[in-house]
Amino acid sequence: MFWRLVYNLFAVPVMFVGFYVAGCCNPKIQEGIKGRKRVFAELTAQLQTARQLEKTVWFHFTSVGEFEQAKPLIEAIYAETRIVLTFFSPSVAPNARSYPYADAAVYLPLDTPHNSERLIRLIEPTLIVFSKFDIWPNLVWRASKQDLPIIVVAGTLHAESKRLSRFAKPFFRSVHRHIRVHCAISEGDAARFQELCSPTHEIVVTGDTRYEQVYRRATAVESDTEFFPGQATLGRGLQAHIATKRPILIAGSTYTEDEKVLLPAYQRVRENIPDTFPHLILVPHEPTPERISEIRAALNRQQLAYLCFSELISGIDLSEVDILIVDRVGLLAKLYGLADIAFVGGSFRGSVHNVMEPAAMAKPVLFGPTIQNAREASLLVERGGAKLVRTPQQLADAMTVWLNDTDARGTAGSIGKQLIEENLGAVDRTLKHLQAYV
Repeated sequence: MFWRLVYNLFAVPVMFVGFYVAGCCNPKIQEGIKGRKRVFAELTAQLQTARQLEKTVWFHFTSVGEFEQAKPLIEAIYAETRIVLTFFSPSVAPNARSYPYADAAVYLPLDTPHNSERLIRLIEPTLIVFSKFDIWPNLVWRASKQDLPIIVVAGTLHAESKRLSRFAKPFFRSVHRHIRVHCAISEGDAARFQELCSPTHEIVVTGDTRYEQVYRRATAVESDTEFFPGQATLGRGLQAHIATKRPILIAGSTYTEDEKVLLPAYQRVRENIPDTFPHLILVPHEPTPERISEIRAALNRQQLAYLCFSELISGIDLSEVDILIVDRVGLLAKLYGLADIAFVGGSFRGSVHNVMEPAAMAKPVLFGPTIQNAREASLLVERGGAKLVRTPQQLADAMTVWLNDTDARGTAGSIGKQLIEENLGAVDRTLKHLQAYV
């Protein structure tokens, strides 16, 4: 009771004010605020037209990565259960809303006791599933009061987490003790979850369900698919246009901070190995007109020849174009199939993006220093399937080594793919715990 009072009297108002103040200057937060205004009306309407089944499983995730972890579980139980999705970040909203295996999908409203009670009353869940770590206290407490089971899947709790600090730990114990099962991705995560639970709690190591999702998508990619009429094709068509004698570097999900390291490194490689320096296919995380203009300006300053993906037409010769800017979404998985080397963005800004995808395609991977959010990134570095770099010079050196040694490049790629394959099976292990309730 004490921690509930502290949370609702102090933490919730601070979060509420902070959310709206930050929204004044952050378009993404503004989008999230706007999306939450009609949550209950939208949810009511969606549930009225949803499948009427005996049991309902409510999945919550914060953003795209956690949604990917939930997808194989959702699809495995969809036929027998109604599926309701809630999410926090606007970045995942379009994907969740268009997902064919969801009966309803809405933003999670701010975590107040009233909102939590209203959500549970509308959804009437048989089971609540949190993906990875986005666990909301009032929702947990209200579900526990109604004896609703809660499971965490693909659970992570890194060693530096503030949840384990001296002050925060008692509070998070008051939350996690109401969760029936913690399905952790590793022994280390399980041990840290144990610090927030009693010895009688069920904490199991099931692995990361994303390995299956990524591996399935990687093996399904058809590299020679033509999928936009009247323009150059991806896969073998695009590769032929680019000129196969030069390798290809794919830079995926990049931010400005990543490009400030990547582009100087690319220039150094270009100067050091002028005959075989790679074509760079640059895929910004959010290819808004503003970001594309920013990238164009940076490339113009460095006098690098480039084209945008939207400018390609059939028959165009890309052999003299150093850089291709991908100014549309949804292509990165197929583009990784072309790569000789993959650079994954995010780690020079806040947290690294999906390193599993290129690894599953046997591509050697490069990324920056911030990888605490991705255990698989650390494993790739430890085994030699990836290299962590901190400066433009380190990135240029790492690229040069792999560009000059095809055997080393192939070995690194094989290591990455083997790591992905070794970690398959998490979906089946996790499903056993979900099926106990549904």
